[in-house]
Amino acid sequence: MLAGLFKTILYIFIFYYAFKFLARLFAPFLMKKAAETIQKKAQQQYRGQQQKSSVPEGETVIDKKPRNQQQSKDSVGEYVDFEEID
Repeated sequence: MLAGLFKTILYIFIFYYAFKFLARLFAPFLMKKAAETIQKKAQQQYRGQQQKSSVPEGETVIDKKPRNQQQSKDSVGEYVDFEEID
């Protein structure tokens, strides 16, 4: 029973230090790949915004405001401000 416990603890230490070693080995590569992916996404978004907003110089663009939806007819009423009297 005691030998099994020591064996388990030994395996835990071996896996811990192996993971630590491999993390130090592969972490820079993984971080570089993640940074490149984020940079590509940001560039795509920037290009998309440039293409959307590309209006020839001197041209005026008017964005129309959406129509206001009518309020429901079964409204409770007006709000009346009041003061509390002691």
